[in-house]
Amino acid sequence: MRATWRGLPARRYDVGWEPGLVVPAADGSPLITDHYFPRGRGDFPTVMVRSPYGRGLPWSPMYGVLLAEQGFHVILQSCRGTGGSGGAFDLWRNEAADGQATVAWLRDRPWFDGRLGTAGPSYLGYTQWALALDPPPELRAMAVQVGLHDPHALFHPHGAPRLEDTLAIGVGMTYQHRGITPFLRATLRLRRHLPDITRKLPLREAVRPVLGDETPWFDEVLSRPDAADPYWEGASTAAAADRATVPVCLVSGWHDILLDQTVEQYDRLRRAGCDTSLLIGPWTHTSALQRGWPDVFADTLAWLRAHLCDDPSGLRPTRVRVHTGGRDAGWRDLDDWPASPAGEHWFPAPGGRLTAEEPASPGPLASFRHDPADPTPSVGGQLLSPSAGARDNTALEAREDVLTFTGPPLTEPLEILGPVSARLRVSTDTGHADVFARLCDVDAAGRSTNVCDGLVRLDPRREDPSEATVPMSSTAHRFAAGHRVRLQISGGAHPRFARNTGTGEPVLDATALAPVRITLHAPSALILPRAGATGPGGSPADGSAAPYGPDGARE
Repeated sequence: MRATWRGLPARRYDVGWEPGLVVPAADGSPLITDHYFPRGRGDFPTVMVRSPYGRGLPWSPMYGVLLAEQGFHVILQSCRGTGGSGGAFDLWRNEAADGQATVAWLRDRPWFDGRLGTAGPSYLGYTQWALALDPPPELRAMAVQVGLHDPHALFHPHGAPRLEDTLAIGVGMTYQHRGITPFLRATLRLRRHLPDITRKLPLREAVRPVLGDETPWFDEVLSRPDAADPYWEGASTAAAADRATVPVCLVSGWHDILLDQTVEQYDRLRRAGCDTSLLIGPWTHTSALQRGWPDVFADTLAWLRAHLCDDPSGLRPTRVRVHTGGRDAGWRDLDDWPASPAGEHWFPAPGGRLTAEEPASPGPLASFRHDPADPTPSVGGQLLSPSAGARDNTALEAREDVLTFTGPPLTEPLEILGPVSARLRVSTDTGHADVFARLCDVDAAGRSTNVCDGLVRLDPRREDPSEATVPMSSTAHRFAAGHRVRLQISGGAHPRFARNTGTGEPVLDATALAPVRITLHAPSALILPRAGATGPGGSPADGSAAPYGPDGARE
């Protein structure tokens, strides 16, 4: 790891290992646990890491070894039903009780000194929030990296099923704890068959060659799009942040599938008056733990030392650090994250223009035909796959089912900081449609690169035309002078999101496809969270820059 990642801290202790310990859950199910510890004299705090993905690579070296050699006991545990632990795995129903049972077991260990922290990414973040619903008195710090707190919002953001990532999660849940080779084979099999299986109908049967019958929750989560469905009762752990008192360190990336959940966690923690920090880098969900790992680990280690060892020397000087994208990319330290900054409106206009002037009268601007038999493809963005992130959108924008509205070349740099959204007035001829909106940075050569985006599923009962707000996630981005701001609009992003079949049939069981014509009307608007001065083309806000390169790596 030290040869791969520059910036990892020097080892302080040799590491010992006790594998295969059995922790009894409240119902007696064995939870298989590995214990890593520093070989040194004195008391050391403990960090608990609970994972459904096994206890081997990458969790063993990245958490067990690295934290233990920095002076922490580390408990790396397989969630029930995974990695040899007893019982049946469930996406959320057992994590709170099993976490509490593990803490009770810790209290009887002679090496446990009463100082407890938690750490881990993705679902390993969910296990932390589950424990924080009723935090044990020993819990003093949490480090949630690209973390989950609301499963429904993961699978059904704004009403549209997240298809490609749900399949990838299914492969991970099924194969990762079996070892690296079976997991890689299953992942490659999914990548190879993804275009074919996501176009077949019905979808429920099409996914069997990849997932088999071992992940029944795939059918369950995608067949229940309504957050009020009893199936989702107790799934969200958002309440833990609403009343949190345990200091929490949060990490995400601009193209992380859980960025919105991380920002929500931060907002909730701040409203609760809880000590928290936020780091957002130029990463995807997976690259935060790859390219970004030295920075993520450094942030995590500083937080754990500050709150478990009373050593704040490694903490950042400000609560928030974000990486600003664009040609002059770099890190910025902020006192806080803007939850709802003043928005600057850019208006789609006839001829594909994007202007600062609101249209004088309402009316149709442009229309396109979305055909689910030839769905608008997804290009980059918030995905688990290697194709995630910022990508060239030139070929996508050449399609007839994609609208673009582009502003004039900027006379000065434009910096945006915070949540982006589009307020769109749309009509359809069938009632069944999705609307995908994307912010792009167009350089002087005409290359269009995605910054952030979002998709909403329209209510078929609405009146036409009607207004739909598309949350397009958050960002920190600097458009250079000479670049142009572009709003891209289409009827989907497949297979990132399951296509709207146009028939109103359930997504898993639909057997027919129907095209839809979508018309954009004025007044519609792209709303940008301007940093600094208002008005298109203004100068960027002031901010301190840290010694990092444009890709987010340490220089």
